[in-house]
Amino acid sequence: MPAKKSTSAAPKRRSSKAPAAVPTVLGKRPAKPGKKPVSAAIIHKIFERLREANPEPKGELDYVNVYTLLVAVVLSAQATDVGVNRATRGLFAVADTPQKMVALGEEKVRDYIKTIGLYRNKAKNVIALSQQLIDQYGGEVPRTREALETLPGVGRKTANVVLNIAWGEETIAVDTHLFRLSNRLRLAPGKTPLEVELGLEKVVPKEFRRHAHHWLILHGRYICKAIRPECEKCVVADLCTSGDKRI
Repeated sequence: MPAKKSTSAAPKRRSSKAPAAVPTVLGKRPAKPGKKPVSAAIIHKIFERLREANPEPKGELDYVNVYTLLVAVVLSAQATDVGVNRATRGLFAVADTPQKMVALGEEKVRDYIKTIGLYRNKAKNVIALSQQLIDQYGGEVPRTREALETLPGVGRKTANVVLNIAWGEETIAVDTHLFRLSNRLRLAPGKTPLEVELGLEKVVPKEFRRHAHHWLILHGRYICKAIRPECEKCVVADLCTSGDKRI
């Protein structure tokens, strides 16, 4: 039988090498995940630069009125805006009100949106929310988050998008891109979308709140990507201390 390895190995000697230098931003060491947000001064600089790069950011979903905006956002869950726009182009041409959508019926709605992920359940929700709008709100989209969240397929993120785009409210819709950026840039580090949302509401300066979620979503979608962030194109790269930074 092979001899058993001894468990009484000699203690390891400490290395005499100096620890690697830690990169800094504005004289500060990068924080570990879960730490406090960066300073108010850095947060202001980040949004100031995002505004300079894109003064009037717009959502990328196509819609013709508040109702079709709501439907488009519901359909965009786990789908790309490009894919949703391709599917809704024909749908909204024939059904741009709750009444027309209910008259169209679930089966035909499925046919229009079958290229979108989870299309069967989404078609069911579109018909159900349309009927609820007719029954409870006279066919109009309600203007409060609480009322919106009672609609089938509508969660907090969807409600926040509609409130922000349709009525200019200073809501922050936390999608996967915004969640990633908030943690990478330490704007409002958090473990859940709600934690990030509430954190951002506290730290984003008033002058930037109207467009804050669009700036962050678009920056995350096209520049600060999940796998290969394009840091060489980033307007806030020098303010970033993320371990994912590539420059």
